Amino acid sequence: MILEDLHVHTSYCDGKDKPEEIVKAAIEKGMKRIGFSGHSYAPYCEDYCMSEADTLKYIAEIKSLKEKYKNKIDILCGIEMDYYSQIDTKTFDYIIGSVHYLKVGEKYLPVDENVQMTQDHIKRYFDNDAYSFAQQYFLTVSDVVKKTGADIIGHFDLILKFNEQVKIFDENNERFEKAYKEAIDRLVRYNKPFEINTGAISRGYRTQAYPSDKILRYIYQKGGKVILASDSHSKETLLYKFDEYEKKAKEIGLSLFNDGTNPY
Repeated sequence: MILEDLHVHTSYCDGKDKPEEIVKAAIEKGMKRIGFSGHSYAPYCEDYCMSEADTLKYIAEIKSLKEKYKNKIDILCGIEMDYYSQIDTKTFDYIIGSVHYLKVGEKYLPVDENVQMTQDHIKRYFDNDAYSFAQQYFLTVSDVVKKTGADIIGHFDLILKFNEQVKIFDENNERFEKAYKEAIDRLVRYNKPFEINTGAISRGYRTQAYPSDKILRYIYQKGGKVILASDSHSKETLLYKFDEYEKKAKEIGLSLFNDGTNPY
């Protein structure tokens, strides 16, 4: 049974609960380790990320909680680093590298805000070609480890967040498949785990985790490994559906990175 979760958000960014409330909930669940992963400061969109001032407060509070609860749970201070963020990451225990935006000219376009915005961006900036949008997204993701120094690859196919609600992409489309496969081919060379991220399920956007089963099988085929991640935005969703996706990963044959063997 997996008893650690390294993708957890707090009220310092777009999470609901304060860090100590989350730590107490983690202890009640019997967790062995929890890693906080606040959204890195991004000046092109400050709605969801930590401010520069709050980043310093966040680091100090997690450090304090680590000491306070050291006999009950191991606490790590991580960061979810957006591809275009510029912050110094040296003080963090680990980095989740994610792509939440695409840069087109001088515009930063969110890829997971809502269905209408995604459709509008595809129409306006990609000549109404959804697969051109997908190609740029996966090309950017393919560089996320090199660009951010990521230890973990965050929600690899985030652009599918709304695809169960409105089919923006045919996931069997030749161009779509080629784009994600080329990204995986590049990323597996770094030997960093891909998240199996259950956050979109707990928040009601999807019924399946990221990545899709088909993509998970390709990751396995290419020798990649995975890590379970709740992408929790409230203390109630720690370890969300980990039992189900631990079983699925093992059925596919994937190596789980949060089985107590990770180096952080």
